[in-house]
Amino acid sequence: MLRLAQVFLLAFGWRRLLLATGCGALAALAMPPFGVFPVLAISFPGLVWLLDGAIGEGRGAVARFRAAFLPGWLFGFGFFLAGLWWIGRAFLVEADVYAWMIPFAVLLLPAGLALFTALGVGVAGVFWSDRWQRAGFLALGLAGADAVRGHVLTGFPWNTWAYAFAALPELSQAAALVGIYGLGLLVALIFCGLAGFVDQTAGGRRLTVMSVVLFAGLAVFGIARLSLAGDPEFEAVALRVVQPSIAQEDKWKPENRSRVFASYLEMSKRPWTGNDPSAASDAEATSDNLPRIVIWPESAVPFLLTDAPEALSAIAALLGPADTLVTGAVRADAEGAERVFYNSVYVIDGDGAVRDAYDKVRLVPFGEYLPFKPLLERIGLTKLVTLPGVFRAGFRHRTLEPLSGPAFLPLICYEAIFPGAATTRDARPGWILNVTNDAWFGDTPGPRQHFAQARMRAIEQGLPLVRAANTGISGVVDPYGRTLARSDLAAAVVIDTRLPAAILPPLYARLGTFAPVTLFLVSFGVLFVTGYLRNARND
Repeated sequence: MLRLAQVFLLAFGWRRLLLATGCGALAALAMPPFGVFPVLAISFPGLVWLLDGAIGEGRGAVARFRAAFLPGWLFGFGFFLAGLWWIGRAFLVEADVYAWMIPFAVLLLPAGLALFTALGVGVAGVFWSDRWQRAGFLALGLAGADAVRGHVLTGFPWNTWAYAFAALPELSQAAALVGIYGLGLLVALIFCGLAGFVDQTAGGRRLTVMSVVLFAGLAVFGIARLSLAGDPEFEAVALRVVQPSIAQEDKWKPENRSRVFASYLEMSKRPWTGNDPSAASDAEATSDNLPRIVIWPESAVPFLLTDAPEALSAIAALLGPADTLVTGAVRADAEGAERVFYNSVYVIDGDGAVRDAYDKVRLVPFGEYLPFKPLLERIGLTKLVTLPGVFRAGFRHRTLEPLSGPAFLPLICYEAIFPGAATTRDARPGWILNVTNDAWFGDTPGPRQHFAQARMRAIEQGLPLVRAANTGISGVVDPYGRTLARSDLAAAVVIDTRLPAAILPPLYARLGTFAPVTLFLVSFGVLFVTGYLRNARND
């Protein structure tokens, strides 16, 4: 290990830059679907040692920032390139029109996101020293970069460091206390701290011990929390989640509209299979005699439901009087002479009437709207989703109510990756619904990462998560993040199960951003007091 540290510490020139990029790319293996989080024990300490060599001694704060910025950017570029290359798959849906954009998307997005990492590492460089605190400041910089990235412009908190623990519910439970940004800081503290095992900094070995104790503490907390939770409890309502697995290339072709709609009807009418008495509170409460909620994914049918009364009549025919269909849909509204469109969720009752609707608040840049439209259209960039008009964003997140069962909070597509989107000014919902269409990304890590990130919202909020994908991964997750049912990727399946019951709101659900902000401030305070004030006394 000492020799490994020396390889990083003594590297210079192109070797240092190549190692920084490689450390970032290696760190991507910690993310879903791989979940090999031990690789962070190499990539994070490696970045610590690279910065030791790059920053050196006796330099001012500005010089230290500049010296750390480039290795930080390369680390971030390697990480995002290795973790987000699958975004290029979306440009193959209409390859004749969009394939030329693949190199730009695959390279420019990681390059832009890496600026956040570079900023965080650069700030850590300002506080760099030859003591153990430098690893802690790097952890703060990396985790802080995630938090900033999740909020600047429209925000994009994809693959934050917290998701290194997403594959193991036991290690993910701390998200119930401090959310993904707080858990990301804990992940960074643990693995940056391992640098102290081999380097010669003052207090380095004690730092490693603290890292191991912190990791063990997370594991013990998670195991204890899940053990005390026991088996899931369930509401007196049954769920049917329909995943038709319709290829994105075929879905919006006019000649396929009837076939697509017929596939939803056929799958929704199949005999109910989720009659598991062991999941019921008593032997009679099976899904045969419970009101049902049938769930279709994002923009399920390739036409406007409210313009097709025959489709609403067909929906009414498959529902009982106490049943509800919840479906993603494109909603149209008139604005003067123009027709504007919303990516929405409809609640439809047994009479085929649309009882309520939610309009997506966070639209996908370049997918659902074109930012800086006048400028980008001049150079030939257009949005991927083509409609006669444009998508408009909804006003706010809010709950919807089915005919039977508790109210739910709808999150459409990548809204589920934002911790703040899982809160609302309405009364606390009984569950979270995430409808999505991951067919854009095929059989790549993207849909698997999306499911893992949506599942973290259940842990943070103490609410069950129900997920319906056109294709991707559909499933039902309990409020502790345990997956009770899930589909395979690219499979046409129906999931029949019961709706898990919510639990009391955990700390993060009650305190919101106050919890991770407090953790960041306390961590910074400890590092500053133990490091820089001691140096001041020595001077």
